[in-house]
Amino acid sequence: MPRFKIVLQYNSIYIILLLLIIATSFLRIKYYNYSSQIDITKPFIGIVTKIDYKNNKYKIIIKNKEKIIGYLKEYHKDLKIGDKVLIEGNYYKPSNNTIPNTFNYQKYLKYQKIYYIMNIKKINILKKNNNIIYKIKNYINERIDTLGDNKEYIRSFIIGNKTNLDSYNLYQENGISHLFALSGMHISLLTGILYFIFKKYRYHLIIIIFILLLYLLITDYSVSLLRTFIFFILFKINNKYDLNTTPKNILFITVSILLIINPFNLYNYGFLYSSIITYGLIITSKYLKKHYLYNLLLISIICFLFSLPITISLNNEINITSILNNIILVPLISLLIYPLSIITFLIPFLVPLFNLLITVLEKINLLLNYLSLNIIIPKTSKIIYLIYYLLLILFVKSNNTKYLLLSIITILLLKIKPLINNNYQIYYLDVNQGDSILLTHKNKTILIDSGGLNNYNYSDNTIKLLKSLGYSHLNYYITSHGDADHLGESINLINNYKVDKVIFNCGDYNELEQELIKELNKKRMKYYSCIKELNIDNNKLYFLQTKEYDNENDNSNVIYTELNGYKFMFMGDAGIDKEKDILNKYNISNIDVLKVGHHGSKTSSSKDFINEINPKYSIISVGKYNKYGHPNKEVLDNLDNSKIYRTDLDGSIIFKIKNNKLKKEHTGQIQTYMNYIDKKIKTIEDNDTVGIIICKQDNEYVIKYCSDDRIISREYELI
Repeated sequence: MPRFKIVLQYNSIYIILLLLIIATSFLRIKYYNYSSQIDITKPFIGIVTKIDYKNNKYKIIIKNKEKIIGYLKEYHKDLKIGDKVLIEGNYYKPSNNTIPNTFNYQKYLKYQKIYYIMNIKKINILKKNNNIIYKIKNYINERIDTLGDNKEYIRSFIIGNKTNLDSYNLYQENGISHLFALSGMHISLLTGILYFIFKKYRYHLIIIIFILLLYLLITDYSVSLLRTFIFFILFKINNKYDLNTTPKNILFITVSILLIINPFNLYNYGFLYSSIITYGLIITSKYLKKHYLYNLLLISIICFLFSLPITISLNNEINITSILNNIILVPLISLLIYPLSIITFLIPFLVPLFNLLITVLEKINLLLNYLSLNIIIPKTSKIIYLIYYLLLILFVKSNNTKYLLLSIITILLLKIKPLINNNYQIYYLDVNQGDSILLTHKNKTILIDSGGLNNYNYSDNTIKLLKSLGYSHLNYYITSHGDADHLGESINLINNYKVDKVIFNCGDYNELEQELIKELNKKRMKYYSCIKELNIDNNKLYFLQTKEYDNENDNSNVIYTELNGYKFMFMGDAGIDKEKDILNKYNISNIDVLKVGHHGSKTSSSKDFINEINPKYSIISVGKYNKYGHPNKEVLDNLDNSKIYRTDLDGSIIFKIKNNKLKKEHTGQIQTYMNYIDKKIKTIEDNDTVGIIICKQDNEYVIKYCSDDRIISREYELI
């Protein structure tokens, strides 16, 4: 036994073990069989494990050998968690991120082994629940539903469900969202309460472990809770048998166990936050003193420093004031609100007191958000984060501040990334049936349109992209014209991101434009209309103004520019009449990249116009299977001499001018699209108005009509 204890004290053993587990976890993820076993031609039968309501839809998770997400427009009143159900409807694959550096829902679900989503048309309950754990879950949710307007806070604190917590995004911005995630703090407080209640009993430890295990089952094995639970068990075993294993090594064992159980935890932000922050707190515990406020400040700084790379990876933004925010709100939530949420759940007449504290919490949160100081940090290599952590650990071990300064400088130096990037980058963003184009060069950013027809927050993804590139504001936001599919996201954009100047097209302002102007006036933001040109470093954007028309589409801002000698043209929704006027007034030819007018509608891109400007690449921004039949077959024929790219098939399309060469960036969306399709190919007629054909030309996938020997597929039917 003594020799065994000595072995357990060697730190290198645990470090080597953890590194081996991490390496094998990456290999397990890489070679994991991601194919689904679901027969999509048949209904799905499984157990309901979760029910949520959001965005006017009921979302349910059904589990059999694998899980599936189902959406119901109307809730089945008899449906409960734990029921065995049969569901019928349309299967489809979760969407991939078609805008770079944004949330990848498909990958997120894949790591949870969910490969299909269903719009449920019919649901039958085959067997009512008789599982005690599910009965407890149903009881908890039903009881929480009776606890007033702030019930979602109680739901978050007790079972970790933040789905309908409206203020959660604001807490995230303030860097305090971890207070609403079930974690070590909650387990520690819960364990403290349980110790207080059961400490007089002989087998109090067994009772506490049993209750904690039951809590894990109710909360669906939240990974941060599971880490805390395993650590707690190992820590107690270490103390009972006097194994002399350090808390740091116990943490290494805990992390190794979690990765052996599920290697996909490597991509779980809750797991990463929980593990790395706990490691930071353990190795810095020697600096703690018997002074609450001092310790609170130190812990807040430690949590900030050790979570910094994860926060940047997730948000591309850090809130410097989050250190102060935690000092203010950790005591309020951990000592008052969290315990009171448990007591209110048990004794509902305390709801008014709980509501009062939540009101105070939300007002403080709003004030802290107003006072926040945010720094945008661009996406970078994981090697940079590794260097940061090595310097940070050296600082903790040596107490030499130069390592701390070097670690912070390593992160802040990333701020110069946009300034030293001399490339022009043009992003034709996939915003479904709409337009949005981003131009970047060094520290200059210009956005043309925002999309917004389909009630989806496309601007959120645009902002995420801008932040990931290291930009903290837009120099110009240009609206081509006043249609919803072009400026529908404008108000959301200016409310959530700094925009210096807004530019409108010629003609009268329509209702949507007037709403935007009201917001601009409130924010005292500058805006202009019907301009002729804009400077962008050594280049200009020329607005091809002809005359005012009697329709919004022809009044579109049509923009022409030459970037390092390459010609770009952005047509908005301009129609054939404006195209004729442009040809009469301007001498334009041999366009390198054309943003095709009006999503490929037959009202634009006349043969005479296309023949005259002779584009090399043609970009069509269009939604999948849109009701308008865009793009029109005749337009595709007119563009036949160019390489056609479409956002419905290619996702976002990116061009870069590097070393004076124009290059289309590879996005991989064609292959993604082909992975979505049924293997059975339908043949289309020559006069079909959709005319989807994917073929290979000059080693690139192109959407156009091709000769039979280069056709990859003619038309695909989505699942």
